Amino acid sequence: MGLTNNATATVEFKWWFIAIDVLMILSSILSILLALIFLLIVLFNKTCHTVPIMLTTNSCFTQILYGSVILSLATFSLENDRQQKVYQDSFCTLRGYLGYVGTGLLLYSLVLEAIYRYIVIVYPTYLSWQSTWTQLFLICFIWMFSFISTLPSLLMNVIQYSFDDQICLVFLRLSFPVIYNMLITYLIPISIIISIYLKLVLYVHFIDSRPTSIARMYRVRRNLFVVRRIITKILILLVLGVPYTIFIIISFFTTPPKYHLRIATCLLVLSQTLIMVAIIFFCRPVSNILMKFLHMTSNYRKCWETVNHNERVCFSRDKNDTSRLETCVVNTNVCTSNERDSFVLKISDA
Repeated sequence: MGLTNNATATVEFKWWFIAIDVLMILSSILSILLALIFLLIVLFNKTCHTVPIMLTTNSCFTQILYGSVILSLATFSLENDRQQKVYQDSFCTLRGYLGYVGTGLLLYSLVLEAIYRYIVIVYPTYLSWQSTWTQLFLICFIWMFSFISTLPSLLMNVIQYSFDDQICLVFLRLSFPVIYNMLITYLIPISIIISIYLKLVLYVHFIDSRPTSIARMYRVRRNLFVVRRIITKILILLVLGVPYTIFIIISFFTTPPKYHLRIATCLLVLSQTLIMVAIIFFCRPVSNILMKFLHMTSNYRKCWETVNHNERVCFSRDKNDTSRLETCVVNTNVCTSNERDSFVLKISDA
């Protein structure tokens, strides 16, 4: 891996350099546009002014930050690759630092969402922890933590320029900065989210074995389903981050392949775009509004059986956003239904 310090030189040009640069530019622009669309929908629709959507909105702000950094990085790389030259500009190190900040922010934003759902399910009476001001405080905390926790890489001057990859990052090798960034940015937040999900699964199995009202059981399963969606976002990042993880492991024993950072960074950028698509798709109030705008409204129906398997409960929502909860006795035609007005459901929290 070659590096240079604010010098201009020539580099061996590959035809796919430009393709990767353009793909990263388009992907980052798409992420930013999707995040802005999400924010505009939330801003102008009062039905979206809820604490869960506020937490999701925070993830969109992190996507805008990360997308802007990647857009600047890819534009710089494209210019250098187009001219087939090597040059480190004055913002290269800062872009590398903000790239780590943005990645950490996104994962810790998902941690906040998972913690909120855990409190709603396990401690529903702890209303102060579910309040808007408490969540705003936690959002501010993770922003400060993400900037401060990745600051050592900037202060230690370990974010360097690789002219093979036209990017400023911490070079992959067996070193404290690499292990530290991997722990703070990836392993810790992902471990927290997975631990919360496993605890919630155990909790659901626990209350399944006890007499529980249908309304209570629905809310628990609904929030658990939202945590599963958070896990899905994590899986997107993990799957497309496999090459980067492999390169880190390789770097502990030998020199990684040439241009490895280009490939790994491109896949990570694609994962951010897919996560943004998942954020919009999984946030039902926002996706419903978007579908209505695009004239793509659809019906929704989900059913499950109670613990003793003698009743079947179905929740449905039509294209007019009318919600209905229907309970039927198995093997009979006896059913009772509850309209949204008489059966309180937190649909906006989805």
